[in-house]
Amino acid sequence: MRYYWSTGQRKLTVNEKPIRRLVDYLGTLRTVVFCTEDLHLVKGSAKSRRRFLDLLLTQTQPGYLGLLHRYTESLRSRNALLKRDTPDAALLESFTTELIATGDKLMAARRGLVDKLSPLVRLGYRKIAARPEDAKMNYAPSVREDFAVELAKSRAREQRYRSTIIGPHRDEVKLSLDDKPAAQFGSEGQKRTFSIALKMAQAEYLTGIHGSPPILLIDDVMGELDAERRAGLLPLISRTGQALGQVFMTCTEENWPSELSANLHRWNVDQGALRRS
Repeated sequence: MRYYWSTGQRKLTVNEKPIRRLVDYLGTLRTVVFCTEDLHLVKGSAKSRRRFLDLLLTQTQPGYLGLLHRYTESLRSRNALLKRDTPDAALLESFTTELIATGDKLMAARRGLVDKLSPLVRLGYRKIAARPEDAKMNYAPSVREDFAVELAKSRAREQRYRSTIIGPHRDEVKLSLDDKPAAQFGSEGQKRTFSIALKMAQAEYLTGIHGSPPILLIDDVMGELDAERRAGLLPLISRTGQALGQVFMTCTEENWPSELSANLHRWNVDQGALRRS
């Protein structure tokens, strides 16, 4: 696989063949990225958590990306109609029907994924946490019962706001520690631990689905963790290596667990030049 990016163009090829549609690429190379920006999964907006679920579902469920695209297009068209002073009723009903059909499937897929991820998140958190805290992940859709019924009931509010106010695009994923919202009550260390636990759960889930571990890309995360938390990542890294998987780590100093040192291949970046050390 090769990826070329510049301000003028982007090119992606797999086995020397150009990839022109995103659906033809996603899932081809399974990776899990650990980076400082993962903290937004805990303290950021609901959009980042929805994106986390959608990307994982795209990697594991054929057809999910197309379903998400159909929902997004229906939502965009429906909102455009709602912004008009006098929307075409028949056209609005057509987009509403598509919105409900695709939205119900999206919510079912997300709910099923969270049910499977939540135990993995709890286990991952306990492996790297400084204290024994109960980490939970719960799906909180904006639709509580029947999408079609609730959408019909919200029509007056939609006319006021000129926008679709319920649906999967408003879903939330609640993250809690000892039954308290992690974003509001967790320390920076606890939030960081939770974000890493989410990525560990993603890696474990992908391994279970596909039977082989994904490539782990760990971007300068070790330096932000104390020795105990760094050691908590060791089982995941070790299992990946034992299954002949690959792990790439970047750091400004060698602060990974000592157990890994014997099996590492090192490169140094010095003034823009990459050298094997």
